[in-house]
Amino acid sequence: MKFDTSLGPLWLDANEKALTAVSYHEIPESKTANPTILKQAKEEILAFLAGELKSFTVPYELSYGTTFQQEVWQALSQIPYGETLNYQEVAKKIGRPQAVRAIGQANRRNPLPIIIPCHRVIGKNGQLTGYTGSSPEGLMIKQQLLELEKG
Repeated sequence: MKFDTSLGPLWLDANEKALTAVSYHEIPESKTANPTILKQAKEEILAFLAGELKSFTVPYELSYGTTFQQEVWQALSQIPYGETLNYQEVAKKIGRPQAVRAIGQANRRNPLPIIIPCHRVIGKNGQLTGYTGSSPEGLMIKQQLLELEKG
């Protein structure tokens, strides 16, 4: 499912029971995508971007990723709305304090950006680093999301 947002177009995918992907780039939609799940995800993302929603209730599933990536994504999902952590703090949270660079790689592969808030991870010096492949557009999106959450 493709839809327009204040960040630009987003694409969603799901299986029969859960959201499986949010993407800033075109992705194919599964033949088994549950239209009710896709509709709920779209509505919640739009409400989030309008400042009307702070947490998501749409069911989601992390159907791929290494054990390490899944640990990182789980840690990201615990970062409260309006707060940030740096990559080193995330590495410490998952008990791998030396894995700072690997945290960045896991963020880059996050299949559910916005829902799993990888935008809440910033550089140790407080700078915005990497989002959707570190493109200038990606950093602008990250900045927009963080500003939205500051209220």
